[in-house]
Amino acid sequence: MAATMNAESPAPQAAALRPQAAAGGDAFGRFAAYVEAEIGVRLPPSKRMMVAGRLRRRMAELGFATLDDYIRHLFRDGALDAERTEIFDAVTTNKTDFFREPTHFRHLSDSALPEAITRRRGTRQPVKLWSAAASTGAEAWTMAICAAEHARATGPFDWAILATDINTRVLRDARRAVYPDPMLAPVPPDLRERWVMRGREGQSGQSRIVPELRRRVRFAQLNLLDAGYPLERDIDIVFLRNVLIYFSSEEQARIVGRVAGHLAPGGILYLGHSESMIGQGAALAQIAPATFKRVD
Repeated sequence: MAATMNAESPAPQAAALRPQAAAGGDAFGRFAAYVEAEIGVRLPPSKRMMVAGRLRRRMAELGFATLDDYIRHLFRDGALDAERTEIFDAVTTNKTDFFREPTHFRHLSDSALPEAITRRRGTRQPVKLWSAAASTGAEAWTMAICAAEHARATGPFDWAILATDINTRVLRDARRAVYPDPMLAPVPPDLRERWVMRGREGQSGQSRIVPELRRRVRFAQLNLLDAGYPLERDIDIVFLRNVLIYFSSEEQARIVGRVAGHLAPGGILYLGHSESMIGQGAALAQIAPATFKRVD
């Protein structure tokens, strides 16, 4: 499930926005318009202090005392492309938990994985899973634990997980797979015993996902607003949860349609429970709360 992102190529709508954005309006308004055009995140004036706080270190590195100075540098000095990663990392939300919305993981273990294993039988292809808004990795590692537990209970099968996010900083944390022990509290004790290594000495209070699972999960940067995704079109199981709420209704429909296009026939898509209505259509049939199957 290879994924490569062309981080140097701005979205067409964002490129078209730049001359107009640089011509007038307040600095933060120009910045907010650029961010919304690129990745769909809306930044009302009330978010100004949050953005300034998250970019404080970067502004200091470049010698800018205020957010307005930094923004003027972006537009006036042609620094938008160079600063894309810093900007996107600063404005994206990274809320994530292990076993969040646990009914999805029960469905994954009880229904989605058995169906995918049956589809893959005789193909020499692994069961393919995708965490499409991976953040710091808790969702992807929960998926991995479920897959490993299913193999342990029913017999070995080949599987692989791709985990993507727009934010490169959280992807670095996700790859490390090291978490403070309180964050792992939702993982049942027997599963922690099998799939998590407790830190020792200088790493007391932290734990790491075991190598057996880390070998199965690959992380890559991906912007859900891109017109196309460099992914295979036979993915068995996709988690696209609690990210669509940050996009407009039109963007939500386009994203769900693109993601559905990468599902194998009969593949499963999980949305956040507050996003369930967004999954209507796009060759998807709802089969459980916030759970959809590709039916074409």
